[in-house]
Amino acid sequence: MAGLARVGLTGRRLVIGVPLIWLCVFFILPFLIVLKISFATQMIAIPPFSPLLDWSAGGWLPGVHIDWTNYQYMFSDSLYIVAYFNSVRIAFFATCICILLAYPMAYGVARSPERWRNILLLLIVLPFWTSLLLRVYAWIGLLKTNGVINNFLLSIGIISEPFQMMNNSFSVYVGIVYSYLPFMLLPLYAALSRLDFTLLEAASDLGASRTRAFLTITLPLSLPGVVAGAMLVFIPAVGEFVIPSLLGGTGVTMIGRVIWDEFFSNQAWPVASAVAVTLMMFLVVPIMLYQHFQTRAEGRA
Repeated sequence: MAGLARVGLTGRRLVIGVPLIWLCVFFILPFLIVLKISFATQMIAIPPFSPLLDWSAGGWLPGVHIDWTNYQYMFSDSLYIVAYFNSVRIAFFATCICILLAYPMAYGVARSPERWRNILLLLIVLPFWTSLLLRVYAWIGLLKTNGVINNFLLSIGIISEPFQMMNNSFSVYVGIVYSYLPFMLLPLYAALSRLDFTLLEAASDLGASRTRAFLTITLPLSLPGVVAGAMLVFIPAVGEFVIPSLLGGTGVTMIGRVIWDEFFSNQAWPVASAVAVTLMMFLVVPIMLYQHFQTRAEGRA
């Protein structure tokens, strides 16, 4: 402790400094490396890109070689534009579906007797203690042509031929909604559990219908939880790689799969880095919105 005190890392500075160091080492530094690679030139070498700083010319300062063609190529190729559009579209609608599913669930848990709340939350979260890969592979067994769902529907005579539920947008939506539903539900529950339900009783006494009471009281007061949950679902869903790869196949092109293919299949590290940096900059705005509403929610608590 004496050594920490000599360098000024005590109290609040120590509490803030540890996560700040963690953020710099595991986020800012890797991002700067990827940013550097995005301005390099593709080469047949190990690693497969040119150095950004060239010391071969001599002198005190190295030569800087910045190549903008990776970004120009990314915006000129329709593959990346389609992948970005598909990623945003799928993430947006998956977030909307999560809101529609999670809101009544969170409301029901918040209105349940207090002795049952922890049990209900445990039942919701318990399946997600297992590996994501195992849960996604389980959906393959359910959704494939000769899977559990099609075999069951065929056996009871509802359908005459199997549904095509794999390798399309439907399976990707199912996987994303299933995987990210708790990230929507828990912030909603946190917001709704702090709601003073006597306000709804007062609104009812004043003649307000249940719908009007919900729209004027419950929904506005729970809006920070809705926004926080939406950001927690939308941001990782845009760059999702595992679910589109396993459930979507080649029928669904999302930006996470494109980045993977460019890095490991095509060995095009500069282009892949440019795509990743652009995706990161696109997600900065939702992250800032999430932090804003989170700060507001904490201030009201």
